[in-house]
Amino acid sequence: MLKILLCFGTRPEAIKMAPLFHELKKEKGFEVVVCVTAQHREMLDQVLDFFEIMPDFDLDIMQPNQTLNKLSATILNKIDEVLEIVQPDLVLVHGDTTTSSMVALAAFHLGIKVGHVEAGLRSYNKQAPFPEEINRQFTSKLADFHFSPTVGATQNLLNEGVLRDDIQETGNTVIDALLWTIEKISKEGFLHPEIASLKKTLPKDKKVILVTGHRRENYGIGFINVCNALLTIATRDDVCVVYPVHLNPNVQDVVNERLAHQDNIYLIPPVSYPAFVWLMQQSFLILTDSGGIQEEAPTLGKPVLVTRTVSERPEGVAAGFSKIVGINQNEIENSICSLLDDFVVFDDNINPYGDGTASLQIVNFLVNNYR
Repeated sequence: MLKILLCFGTRPEAIKMAPLFHELKKEKGFEVVVCVTAQHREMLDQVLDFFEIMPDFDLDIMQPNQTLNKLSATILNKIDEVLEIVQPDLVLVHGDTTTSSMVALAAFHLGIKVGHVEAGLRSYNKQAPFPEEINRQFTSKLADFHFSPTVGATQNLLNEGVLRDDIQETGNTVIDALLWTIEKISKEGFLHPEIASLKKTLPKDKKVILVTGHRRENYGIGFINVCNALLTIATRDDVCVVYPVHLNPNVQDVVNERLAHQDNIYLIPPVSYPAFVWLMQQSFLILTDSGGIQEEAPTLGKPVLVTRTVSERPEGVAAGFSKIVGINQNEIENSICSLLDDFVVFDDNINPYGDGTASLQIVNFLVNNYR
């Protein structure tokens, strides 16, 4: 019996690990234990509830205005006790969070194998995304098994000296989660209060621009420029801007000050994952600094404008699904207008980030290589 500990702490991690959890649970030879650090608390709990996951351990580390150093130290300290109790054969972490890198380090210190889901993404700019780029590279140095989502991610790992036998290219588990969610919310009789409320609130005769933003490197002038661009775009009669505003005060203060009570702009609290998937389905285009949305949107046929200067997800850009617009106000405005006026549909809707079988491929790798 292989004992596997899944550890994650943020909403995006939970979304991407949820389908893997359920796929692992199907395998009789695995004992699956879940630990959440709750690096995001409320947003994490919504995902756990929707995907029907009950954690075995909850470190509950979220504190107001917590520094990265304090967060890292707390995770490293608290996960140590969990690892001693569980004594897993393998720890699975995801992506680029502080939770992932600190849990991987703690497992390494105890001689426990580490599997890294969504491995190999790189911007090679340690300030963008910050601190995620270094978290991801650091985790790669500690991992024993690397589950890469794309050809490019695999090549990055090979370039850095990771052995080919330790890499399994699977696609991204977020596509598994997206397809699972679409199926669930599309079922007749499925009721969701947030979706019902949004249906009543949003106009049905306008092109929806869905906006998200949370990156640390965009705090300050970055969010100011994005808001100013949205103010200009919202003067068009054919659009409405829907912006679920991140809970971080560095985001909320700027967005609420500049965009509250403006025509054609709907500022709403962060929504649950199923409600956000529904919003993506309704949108005409998406303006975001999120990595996960860059991966999900091609499956839905939605163009994405990325408010970052560099992305560790170049496949979507290369395939024409997304465009990097940075935080220049004029570039954001011009790119939005170009899509509003000219975009019809993508010629090729094959998502470069996966086909919805990533979790199954990871489980098959573990069955065949780790017994």
